[in-house]
Amino acid sequence: MKEIKILISLCLLILPFQNLRSEIIILSACDDKQDEFLKNEYILNLNELIMTRNYVYKEKTYKKYKLTDLSVKKSNTYVRNIYEEDGNILTHKHGYPQFYTQILFEKGKQEIFIKTVLNDEEGISKISTCEKIEKFDNES
Repeated sequence: MKEIKILISLCLLILPFQNLRSEIIILSACDDKQDEFLKNEYILNLNELIMTRNYVYKEKTYKKYKLTDLSVKKSNTYVRNIYEEDGNILTHKHGYPQFYTQILFEKGKQEIFIKTVLNDEEGISKISTCEKIEKFDNES
């Protein structure tokens, strides 16, 4: 019984000194081959496994999309689940089992890619290059 009390006391002493770490990567000022943006950034929270994209279209791009889709907003935010695989960060698959897309980030690199898979045939294309990468390690 005495050993259990000592073990519990040690645990209570050690636990408060352990730090929880989380990594957040922000890619900002990202260009795009097709569209023009006032703001285009990706926030990768590797602790919560969430990617948040914030963007604001330039007026010309906004008008182009608004012509065919009335639900388009000039500024928008969307969130996707992510995971790490072989040093890359990927969004979860969007689409059907035979055809899907994913956004692909290579850790520490400025380029953003789209991975397209059709009947197990994979293609990867660069969709953006970001001017700024910031990495934060949060401790709590």
